[in-house]
Amino acid sequence: MRILLLDLDSTRPDHLGCYGYSRNTSPNIDRIAADGVTFTNYYTSDAPCFPSRTALMTGRFGIHNGVVGHGGTAGDVRHEGAERQFRSRLTSECFPALFRSAGMKTALVSPFGERHSAWTFYAGFNEIHNTGRGGIESAEEVTPVVLDWIRQNAKQDDWFLYVNYWDPHTPYRAPEQFGNPFADDPLPEWITGEVLEEHTTRKVGPHSAREINMYDNKTSPQYPRHPGDFTDREGLRRVIDGYDSGIRYMDEHIGMLFGELEQQGVMDDLIVIITADHGENMGELGIYGEHGTADQATCRIPMIIRWPGMKRGHVDDGLHYHLDLLPTMAELLGKPPAPSWDGVSYAPALRSGEACGREYLVVSQCAHVCQRSVRFGDYLYVRTYHDGYHLFDKEMLFHLKDDPYEQVNLAQTKRDVCKEAVYYLNEWHDTMMETMPFDTDPLWTVMKEGGPYHAKGHLKQYIGWLEQTGRGFAVPELKRRHPAELE
Repeated sequence: MRILLLDLDSTRPDHLGCYGYSRNTSPNIDRIAADGVTFTNYYTSDAPCFPSRTALMTGRFGIHNGVVGHGGTAGDVRHEGAERQFRSRLTSECFPALFRSAGMKTALVSPFGERHSAWTFYAGFNEIHNTGRGGIESAEEVTPVVLDWIRQNAKQDDWFLYVNYWDPHTPYRAPEQFGNPFADDPLPEWITGEVLEEHTTRKVGPHSAREINMYDNKTSPQYPRHPGDFTDREGLRRVIDGYDSGIRYMDEHIGMLFGELEQQGVMDDLIVIITADHGENMGELGIYGEHGTADQATCRIPMIIRWPGMKRGHVDDGLHYHLDLLPTMAELLGKPPAPSWDGVSYAPALRSGEACGREYLVVSQCAHVCQRSVRFGDYLYVRTYHDGYHLFDKEMLFHLKDDPYEQVNLAQTKRDVCKEAVYYLNEWHDTMMETMPFDTDPLWTVMKEGGPYHAKGHLKQYIGWLEQTGRGFAVPELKRRHPAELE
């Protein structure tokens, strides 16, 4: 058995052709989807990068494994403490250890452990190939490493290869000579002139249209595709086309991997898994080029699994977490799930197309904001504990079927639906707290340590920037909400 997992950083599913995108961003990915199962309601349990990949590698929610942010106490996996044995539980219960237990060689091509000092990310791999630039890699730096591994190992049996591409992540880095394949394609229809004016004149918060560099509009000549801000539709085009060009450039390199696997004679029987750590806001909540919230744009991710001999060309609409992949793989490999895993297997969806989704999901974000959201039915309920200077309402409710881009907050008019969401949130939280030896929710650790890592310490600087860019109207409310950060 041979398995290739492609982890495509910051790739949102609705910018892929197999998820209905009108632009031709992903012909090679689409080819795999046509021959496998595509999951349309698949979510990271914890966003963004470090929390998401830690949840995947441990099989546990951030509230259990401890990693919900990018710094402070929430930036380290929880220690097992007095119960730790000669080897930690991670040795046998991490994601790669599952494949090791099935007699497979495990290999990783990724700089991610170094990017966030996420050394636990490396647990369970026989081979680790750090491409060395901490996530600033372009595909042309990653692909040669992968091709070399394929040429040396592909014909052997029983391997699991995990490959990490970064091109859709900011700063947009596709080489200039790649051009712009989407220069003549229309821009998103939902971003009307009225919406654009709102985003450029009234919206505040990091990675808004006027501060794509987080708290200002600085740019780097090294990344000419990546803008610092925009105020018109041409500027909007730079953002959308820059992101989509990153996906298309990455997809072409994925095609090179597939081509080499075909040359090696192993592509037809290869199990291919294509997913991401999180998505990317492209205007949702007024945010561009960032994954800093617990909303649909950030937390919904692609999942495509082509498993020869199982369902082909099938679409699964059930609700699933990315950490459900661990018990799914265990079931398909004939292995028992680890006792610490929080996931639920969806192997029946792959075997026969059987519906096996969850009733609801709870997703978290504590690196840029502190939010927990509930995804159920056609709704997304977002509860904000720290707004990351975006001035979000404490409660937001979106009907995703009618409002996929999160423009109309229904929280005040749909109080009954909000109450249902809060019931789910409390039910989830009770279960989480009951099923771990700790008495602390790491979201509240983040709050008590001064707020999300990417927000704390920046308010004074940001107030000056807002006044400089004609949005001083937001300053009094920011001061009222965050007085401790101005002391």
